[in-house]
Amino acid sequence: MEPAINYGKKPGRSIKRSVIIFIGNVIGITILAFFGLGVEADRLDDIILLVLAISLINAVLWPILTRIMMPFLVLTFGIGTLLLNGILLILFAPMFDIQISGLAVFLVPLSMALWTTLLCSILTINDYAPYYRSVIRDAKRKRKKEVKRYPGVIIVEIDGLAHDILVEATEKGYMPTVKSLLDNESHKLKRWETDLSSQTGASQAGILHGNNENITAFRWIEKENDNQMMQCSGIEPVKIIEERISDGNGLLVDNGASRSNLFSGDTDNVIFTFSKISEINKLYNNAWFSIFSNPSNFARIVILILGEMIREIISQLKHYIFDIRPRIKRGIKYIGIRAGTNVYMREINTGTLIGDILVSDIDVAYSTYLGYDEIAHHSGVRDEDSWYALRQMDKQIAYLIEATQYTSREYQFVIQSDHGQSNGATFTQRYGETFEEFVKSLLPQDITMFAKMSSNEDHFAESYIPFSEQIEKLQNRTPEDEEKELSDSEVVILASGNLAMIYFTQWENRLTYEEIDRFFPELIPGILKNEYIGFIVLKSCEEGNIVLGKDGKYYLDSDEVEGENPLEGFGDNIARHIRRNISFKYTPDILVNSFYDSQSDEVCAFEELIGSHGGAGGSQSEPFILYPSDWDVPEEEIIGAENIYKVLKGNLKRIKEEYNDDN
Repeated sequence: MEPAINYGKKPGRSIKRSVIIFIGNVIGITILAFFGLGVEADRLDDIILLVLAISLINAVLWPILTRIMMPFLVLTFGIGTLLLNGILLILFAPMFDIQISGLAVFLVPLSMALWTTLLCSILTINDYAPYYRSVIRDAKRKRKKEVKRYPGVIIVEIDGLAHDILVEATEKGYMPTVKSLLDNESHKLKRWETDLSSQTGASQAGILHGNNENITAFRWIEKENDNQMMQCSGIEPVKIIEERISDGNGLLVDNGASRSNLFSGDTDNVIFTFSKISEINKLYNNAWFSIFSNPSNFARIVILILGEMIREIISQLKHYIFDIRPRIKRGIKYIGIRAGTNVYMREINTGTLIGDILVSDIDVAYSTYLGYDEIAHHSGVRDEDSWYALRQMDKQIAYLIEATQYTSREYQFVIQSDHGQSNGATFTQRYGETFEEFVKSLLPQDITMFAKMSSNEDHFAESYIPFSEQIEKLQNRTPEDEEKELSDSEVVILASGNLAMIYFTQWENRLTYEEIDRFFPELIPGILKNEYIGFIVLKSCEEGNIVLGKDGKYYLDSDEVEGENPLEGFGDNIARHIRRNISFKYTPDILVNSFYDSQSDEVCAFEELIGSHGGAGGSQSEPFILYPSDWDVPEEEIIGAENIYKVLKGNLKRIKEEYNDDN
C-alpha cells in the first residue's frame, strides 16, 4: 500500500529555499568568473540560464547517473560527486558561451554550495524539504508494496554525553528538539550507569551484543596469548572482539541497520561499522543513495567541513590567547579529525538514516554520532565548542524526526549515550611528568617498559581520517616498531582515561600484592603516596582482592573497610564494578584509578585529554537514555551496558508482539 506523503507543512518556506539555492548557485559561478578562477563568462544572463538548465538537467539525469555510478561514488567517499557535477557543467556550459576548465571542475560545485549555505544561514532557512523530496523518489522505488504497520525504531547514540551535561544543555536552550520531547511528555529521560571501564568498546559491546565480558579497558594485555595487546580500535582487533562477544542474537540481528558503530549488533546492513569495515562487499550499501541523491549535497558537506576546520583554528587561537585552562595542545592533525567527526560522519549518519526512514523497511537502526565526544576530549565537557557540537546534534535529531512526515510508517526514537566524560587537567600537567615516567622511577633502572597512554581512538574516528597511518610513520612510530618494543618489554603500562593498567609480562599469572611488594618494593608505596592517585586494585594471596588508598583498605571479598574507605566518592556501585572487572581474564597486575575531586568535579587522565573517560569518578560513568514514554523500562537504576541491551531488545520484541496481537 502506497503511503500518503506530506511534503512539508510550510510550502512557502520550501519555495523560498529553492529561490535562495538558485541565487546562491548564480553567485557561486559569477564570483569564480569575476576572479578568473577557471570560469570564463561575459554575461550574467548566460550564467542565470546555465544554472536554470543545470537544475533541470540534474532533476532528470542525476537520479539515473547516481544509480549507475553509485559504486564509484561510495568508493571515493563522495568526492566522485564533485567530479560528476563538474563534468556536467563542463559539458553544458559551452551552450551558454561559458567555459569551465582546470580545477574549476571542483571549484564550481563547491562555490555554488558555499554561497547557498551562507545565504541560507544568514536568512536562517533550515528547511530540509527539498532534500527529503530528492530522497523520496528513490525510496518509493525501493519501498515494498505494503508498508509495515508496526513502528520501526531509530536509536541515536550521542557518544560521550553525560546525563548531567544533557540536562544542562536542554536548560540552556542548546538542544530545543530534545527539550520538546521531554516537555510534551512523549519521552522520558533516565540516567544509567556504565561498567568499569566507561568507554565505547565496553559500552557498545554490551548495548549491541548484550555481552562485554573480558573487555577490561580500552586496551589490555593478554598474557595467555604471548602478551598480545588487544584494543577496542583497529580493524583486526575489533573484528576479533566481536567474534568473541557475539552469540548471533545482537540488537540489530532482526532486520536492523548499523551506522557508524564500533560493533555490528549482528547485522550485515552496515555503513562505517568498524567490526566489518574490512569486508569491502558490505561497503556498498543502498542507503548511500540518500547522501548522493542531491547533486549539491556532498558539496555542501565539504563546505561545512571547511567551515568546521576554520572554527577549530579560531578555537585553538582563542584558548591560547585567553589562556583557557585546562588546555592541551591540539595540533594541526586534530583540525581535520574534528571536521571529520563533527561534520562528515554526522552528515553521513543523518543522510543514511533519513534514507532508512523513507524506505520504511528496517525495523531498528543504531547510529553513533561522534562529534561531542571528540570535541569534549580536547576542549572540555562544558566548553563553548562542546555546546556548539550539541546544538548541531540537536538539529540532526530534528531532521530525523521531520523525515517521518514523508512516510506512513511510524518510527519511534531513542536518544542515548554510551558513557559520559569527566573534566580535569591531566596527570602530566599536574605532576610534571608522565605516568609512565613516574612509574619507571619506582622500578629498577634496568627494567624495560612499554607504555601506550593514548586512548583517543576509543571513538574509532581517527581510523577514518585519510593518511593517518602515513602520519604515524613520519613520526617514526610504525606498528612493527611498536610490536617489537612491546615484546621486548618486562613492564607494560596502558591508559584508558583516568584508569591505568600495569602488567608484569615476565610472569604468566597475575602477580599478587605480596609478590609485587617483594620484587618491586618501592612501587606500591610510591604510587599510593602520589596525591593524584585515588586508589589501586590488587590481588592478595592472604586477603583476597583488595583496594588500597592512601589511608585505608577495602576488602572486596568481604566488603569490609580498614581505615578510610579508598572508594568513598566514586559511586555507590563502584565496588560491584571493580569486582566484576577484576574477574575478567585479562585484568592487570595493578589497576590504578586517578583521584576524583567532588568539589571541583575533576579527575586527572593518564592520557593527554581534558575530557576523559574509561575509569571511575564523576560523570564519565553516568550516561542517559531518552526513550518513548510508553516503553517498558524498569524504575530501578540501570547498571551496566548489558542491561541497556535488555531494555532495548525487550521493547523491540514487545512492539512486534503487540502488533501481532492486534492483528
